[in-house]
Amino acid sequence: MPGFRWRFKALGCLVAAALLSGCSLTAPGGPGQELTPPVGTGWFGGYLDVTVLPGLRVAEAPAPGASTSVLSFITSDPGRPCEPAWGGFYDLDRASDKLGLDAQVEAFRTAGNKIAVSFGGQRGTELAAACSDPGALVRAYASVIGRYGLDTIDLDVEGPHASDHGVAERRAAAIARLQAERTPAEPLKVWLTVPVSRKGLTSAAVVSVETMLAAGVELSGVNIMTMNFGPLAPGSSMAETAAGAAEATHRTLAELYGKAGKPLGEPEIWNRIGLTPMIGVNDVEGNIFTLQDAEELNRFAVERAVGRVSLWSLNRDAACTVDGQGQAHGSLASNCSGVEQEPGMFAKVLGNSMTHHP
Repeated sequence: MPGFRWRFKALGCLVAAALLSGCSLTAPGGPGQELTPPVGTGWFGGYLDVTVLPGLRVAEAPAPGASTSVLSFITSDPGRPCEPAWGGFYDLDRASDKLGLDAQVEAFRTAGNKIAVSFGGQRGTELAAACSDPGALVRAYASVIGRYGLDTIDLDVEGPHASDHGVAERRAAAIARLQAERTPAEPLKVWLTVPVSRKGLTSAAVVSVETMLAAGVELSGVNIMTMNFGPLAPGSSMAETAAGAAEATHRTLAELYGKAGKPLGEPEIWNRIGLTPMIGVNDVEGNIFTLQDAEELNRFAVERAVGRVSLWSLNRDAACTVDGQGQAHGSLASNCSGVEQEPGMFAKVLGNSMTHHP
């Protein structure tokens, strides 16, 4: 996911706040009005980068209640291309030993929450790109799904291999096989996360979607990374630009599902779209996603009944500090947003009127 281009360095403070649940915000339309979730309201779950150290632990949400965190990112182990590793640094056993990840997940679930895991991302090498053995690739995905008891996974497809048809076909075949091995009562929900421009899906993103549909993968949805747009149109905001990209994505998805022989109506397409902004300061200069943008994008998501809203990232959902423990206000960092905010506010605003489980 864009936002990985900065170098991670030792951070001297833990980021406060992850996903808040059970919130009731006043709708921007007027005082005292609450947004009423329509039928088919999607779910909210922020990404949590488990490899940022020291960083936010899975169970450090500041309020009890049901929530979802999308743990990121599983990539290929540099020394063993068909073995999964967190960020390319920790295999699953080492993540348990060094990060306490297994215990964190168990505690998070015991508190009534849910976990999803994202494969891929901007940094490292995606499993499907590194592992050319179809059977080994299936086993690699299955080992993560089994280890963490997952019913929802996220495939973040970007970077140099995003438009590689061979990689796309291996990925899709492996996921189709894993879905086929599940029972109807316990399906494997699959979200495909892809980059967009102001005009909608990129050509590489279209390759990813087409290949998944051709392989028979039942996609829960296509999650677009509404971030790093470049120069915005005069007078437009990040939220307006994201909404425009979503509208264009809707049109393209309708075409792709139709071409695949799986035509869907307008509401069904919206229910298969996810929106993920990069909160605060983006990688592209001048692209700053504010809390006002979050309110506007949340309102758009609720009105359209999109299937999912996420954010990059829960690690960043706090103001920056200037005490040597973080980054200065207005800067790009992995542990803070770069804008003035209370801890956890982006998750609260973006998750308003959304459900908290996929």
